[in-house]
Amino acid sequence: MYKFQPIYKTTVWGGERIAAFKGVENPLTHVGESWELSGIKGSESIVSEGDHVGCTLPELVAHEGAALVGRKNIARFGEEFPLLIKFIDAHDDLSIQVHPDDALSMARHGKHGKTEMWYILEAEPHASLISGFSQPITPEEYTTLIRENRITDVLARHAVTAGDCFFLPAGRIHAIGAGTLLAEIQQTSDITYRVYDYGRMGLDGKPRELHIDEAREAIDYRIPTDYRTHYTAQPNQSNELVRCDYFTTSLYELTEAIEFPIAPLNSFVVVMTLEGAGTLSTDDGRTMSIRQGETVLVAAHHRSLTVQPHGKLKLLTACCS
Repeated sequence: MYKFQPIYKTTVWGGERIAAFKGVENPLTHVGESWELSGIKGSESIVSEGDHVGCTLPELVAHEGAALVGRKNIARFGEEFPLLIKFIDAHDDLSIQVHPDDALSMARHGKHGKTEMWYILEAEPHASLISGFSQPITPEEYTTLIRENRITDVLARHAVTAGDCFFLPAGRIHAIGAGTLLAEIQQTSDITYRVYDYGRMGLDGKPRELHIDEAREAIDYRIPTDYRTHYTAQPNQSNELVRCDYFTTSLYELTEAIEFPIAPLNSFVVVMTLEGAGTLSTDDGRTMSIRQGETVLVAAHHRSLTVQPHGKLKLLTACCS
């Protein structure tokens, strides 16, 4: 098991809640993101607890290989860690944006696309987010709406509260709204096409770049039956939230110990602690304490993981599907 040093990202829309949520001090301001687990070049996570302290995540994958990530992930992704794990604090609205799928991103950038999911941790009164369109439009209509500064007229806005979950496949236009703190699980990708940014300036005082033409081809213009992920959380058991081609995520609300198998997954498991504290134990006798705001990577070679809550404990787990 491994913990990593969080990588704090200062953004024009960031707030001050991540440090408070994690129970740590952070001298930075306007922190929009805490990258908990990242193999992105230039933002590689560094082991802070467990074996190989000081090692970066890519170095760890290169050293441990399938024992860390699983045979199927080595075959599929090589030595690239396939998921990027974050906490996000939106003090202000994020830009309206879209991410390309694998095929388009590989053709344009030589990188994987970006499918993601959000789990809402905190939401101020009247907080909302954008996911998808509120009505059918064509690529030609998209171009007209952008030119006339009316793209927001056709976007689907959803009120949010703590515990809400949204799945965002690559190609879905979206934006996190002000007053929202959330956990994000996504493919390892940093490709974002901004569609609209409210005319604001970046941290450098200059207008932020838009990618209107790139986004036009990347957007999925279809409208699903429901944009929101619906679930009823059952205590002391796995509550699957999302299962897609890239990851499976589950929610645990625990008041008693639970053991779940890892070996059948043929994948690592990421544990994000959303509330409370507890202890993780693997089948080889290793233990690691966890508390709210911490993220742990559990290697694929373990047969099972036991979670012992200290009172009430809420976790979000992720593995590759």
